[in-house]
Formats: sequence, structure tokens, C-alpha cells
Amino acid sequence: MTGNKVPGHKAVKLMLLLLAAMLVVAGCGSGGGSKQASEVSIEDRYTPDPETPAWQLDKKSETTELTWYVNADWWNTDFGKDVVTKKIKEDLNVNIKFITGDDTKLNTFFAGGDMPDLLTIFDSNSPVVQKAATWAQPLNKLAEQYDPYFTKVAAADTLNWFQSQDGNTYGYPNYSNTQADYDSGNIPAKTAFVIRKDVYEALGSPDFATPEAFRKTMSEIKSKFPDMIPFGFNAVGEGTGSLGDVLQDFLGVPLETEDGKFYNRNLDEDYLTWLRTLNAVYRDGAISDDSFADDGTGFEEKVKSGKYATMLLDGTPQQGGNLQIFMSANPGKEYMAVDGPHSTVGHQPTLNQSGITGWMISYITKDCKDPAKAIQIFTYLLSEEGQKLMNYGIEGETYKTNADGTVELLPEVKDLQLNNADKFKKDYRMGEFMFFGHDRHKALSKDAFPEAIKQMQEWGKGKLKPHFILENTNPDQGTPEARGLTAINTNWNTTLVSMIRAKDDATFDSVLAEHKAFLDKNNWDKIAEVRSEKMKANKAKLGIQ
Repeated sequence: MTGNKVPGHKAVKLMLLLLAAMLVVAGCGSGGGSKQASEVSIEDRYTPDPETPAWQLDKKSETTELTWYVNADWWNTDFGKDVVTKKIKEDLNVNIKFITGDDTKLNTFFAGGDMPDLLTIFDSNSPVVQKAATWAQPLNKLAEQYDPYFTKVAAADTLNWFQSQDGNTYGYPNYSNTQADYDSGNIPAKTAFVIRKDVYEALGSPDFATPEAFRKTMSEIKSKFPDMIPFGFNAVGEGTGSLGDVLQDFLGVPLETEDGKFYNRNLDEDYLTWLRTLNAVYRDGAISDDSFADDGTGFEEKVKSGKYATMLLDGTPQQGGNLQIFMSANPGKEYMAVDGPHSTVGHQPTLNQSGITGWMISYITKDCKDPAKAIQIFTYLLSEEGQKLMNYGIEGETYKTNADGTVELLPEVKDLQLNNADKFKKDYRMGEFMFFGHDRHKALSKDAFPEAIKQMQEWGKGKLKPHFILENTNPDQGTPEARGLTAINTNWNTTLVSMIRAKDDATFDSVLAEHKAFLDKNNWDKIAEVRSEKMKANKAKLGIQ
């Protein structure tokens, strides 16, 4: 509270009401923590209106200075220099100091108790998220107190998904896709089996559907295009690249058992049949050992130069620039999506996309100097106005809206996007400042994605299926089950590579048997039980029987 005047009866009553609200906010945030949420008076600034965004009402003349921590070293910390953040700065009268770091720096904040005003992390399973009630302010309470318009722009399903046991929602993600988003058709597929067009035509539109056809075609590619690697996949590193859950999705491996419990998709017989096929292809010399050793940069260089004849590619938007570089330099040879490996038991593809958990999750901390301004930022960036700004800039200056409602970059801006990517990024920053971004706004314009991936996205229509029930089902960190799962995942990743590189069928079977024994030794049944319980809770949240 501010001001030094002696309060009258009405003022005392108002103060008591505000104090009660403060206690509600602090109490809701207590959940095991001792710190109380910071408060700010908006009495002289505005009166909250459910029909009007608070940032349009706020008369605060002083520029609000906020610190926003992003748990990613690669995040661009500039603010107010490009078209997008300059407009945000002007509209909200706010100056944001971005600071970045890794998990070590994140932990330093919590250990030291000196928290930033806003905080963005990426791991929805982390202890930071699980204990959000101890350090973050509930968005639903902030909206009620400072900016009720927030509930008009925030997705109810997303708020419900992130709701804690105390009934509050503390964080809000970007790219949170609800069932309605999937049903809309505005979410493009990000996975595809692709082949160079010149190779595809030279081989007479070959078949990849069955294990036998796949192996035969890979051998033909090896014979006729000796300078290429017949089959490639995303860098493996410490994970499984695109040969794990991505291939499983491509084959439509079930997400759960018939009685609704957790299903170990790694041991699905349909999937294992295809891993045996990849082992045979490897032994034929059509998979390079380098593909298991390449890091992300090494893989991208091969994509950019067209080294792979075919690829099981995950993250087509992320590879869009590399695919476009190859396409522009090699007309008629561009990569194109075709029907690749099919299920041997008749399942249809169930490709995954960003789920309802989304990607980046942003919070307003209890230390936030001006929580009213902070929730205004959330509202602004989630609104249609904010979404168009982040994706396309300012109407009339960087884009125009066509009669059919679609959006088109102005010629000089489009030219810069195509021919001077570094300057485009520095001057405009469109498509990058995406704390609350969503694919449905990218669907407004053909300029949202590079030409090189549009055919791949078209191929993927109708093949997406939400994996909501599997989200956030890992055992809680710090539990024996979590430690067991970490060991099992590491073992599976090495097992997968060893199976594909096995010298013969007997070695393949032996490696697989060792992994099954490893599961037993690391309490797999208990881990599956925990996951089944979390799947059950997910279904309850989603209203799935």
C-alpha cells in the first residue's frame, strides 16, 4: 500500500478488503514456503475491468523496470531495440532486463532467495515446477486482482492442465496445444519420412512401406548413389534421435495398454520388427556409423548439403533453414515427404506435436516488484494483438492483412527475411520472441514457414494424434523410481544403437534380452505403476474415461 493520508471509514474498509486479498494471495502461495508474495497498489493507476486489458487502463507514468530470467543461455537478451520488443516497451511502458543461464544459475536464485520478477523454464517435470507454489504467484489470483481480461486470452484447458493441487495455476506455457487446436487442423506436423526428389524420380517412385521393400530400396540407393548415405535420422547424442518415440509414432505404436495402463512402447513387437529391419539395412551398408556419432551440427551440415538420400526427420521447422538452403541451391532435388515405413500390424501413424504442456513455461515470482504490470505482460502477449506482433510485427509497417484474413509480410520485409536473415532477426525479431507463441497464429500466413517444409506439412495432415495422456508421467524427481527411470533410459539409448549395429540376429536378440533384464533389476514394474497412476490423473483432467 502507498500514501500517507489518514484513512477514513471507506478507506479503512477498502484497506481491509485489500489486506484480505493480500492474505489470500500469500496464503495460496505458501504451499510449503515461507515467503509472502509482493503486493502493489493500483488504486491511483486503474480499476480492473473484465472487458478491457489492464495494460490499456494503466496510467502509471513511471516506466516499470522488471528482471526476467530465462533458463537458456541461447536466449536473446536484447529488449527495446527491434520492432517487436520496442512495441512491447512502448505499449506497456515497461523495460525488461533479461538474464539467462543454466540449471546451476537457476538453483542459485532459489538458494540465495533473491528472485527475478519473472522466470521462464523448460522442464515441466522439474522440482522447480513441482514447488511453484512456494516461489511463484498464482496467475488466477493475479488476474482476479489486477487483470481479469487475462482469463479471456488464456486457454482454459491449459490453465486447468497446469492447475496445482491447491487449485491455483502458477505457470503458463507457449505452444500449448489443446484438443481443440488439434481438431482445428491449424497445427502442422513436424515429423516426416523424406527423400530427395531426384533420387525418388530416378528410382521410379520406390516403396518403403514394408520391411522387405524398405531394405530393398535402401540397397538400390546405395548401389545407384554411392556418394550418398541412403538413410539418415536426427542426431542420437544422449537420446534416440528420431529412432525412438518418433519412429514409434510413425508406426502408430499404441500409447497405452488395452486396459488403459502405461505401455512400454520400446518393446512393442511391431516396432522391434522395424528395428530388426534397420539392423539389416545397417549390415547392408546403407546406414553410416557416422550417423550415430554426429552431433546436431554434424547432422545439420549433412541436411544442408543433401548428403542423405532419405531421412526420418523430426523437427522439420527447426531444420527448415537447412532444407531451404539445399532447396535453393539445388532446384529439382529438394527433399519431399513420402509414405515411409508402415506398421506391420495395420496401425495408422499417430504423429506427435507440442502437447498441452507446451515448451517454455513462464512464472511471476513472489518477489515481483509490480505483479500488476507482470500479469499485464502475460495478457498482452497472449492476446491477438500480441500474437500478431510477435509473429508478423506491426500492421502497415511490416505486414498487411488480406481480405480473407490471412497475413502477408510487406515486400521489403519479405525480401529481408529471404536474403538477409541476420539483419531480419536483429531489426525485426519476428517469430523469435515467443514466450506465449502458438501455431494457430502461424497458420495465418504463408510467410510463417520456409517453402522447403510446406510439402512435408501438407503430407502430415490428418496424421497427428495428441499424446496428452503420456505428458508429465515420469516419476517425481528424487524418488527411487525417478533414479531407476534415468538409468533405464540411458540403458535403452545405448541398447537401441547396439541393436541397429548388431553384427547378426543372435547379437541383436542378446542385446535386447540384456535390456529386459536391466528393466527387472531397476524396478520397472513400480515405475510403470507410477506412470499408470499419472496417466489416470491426466485422463481425469482431460475428461477422458
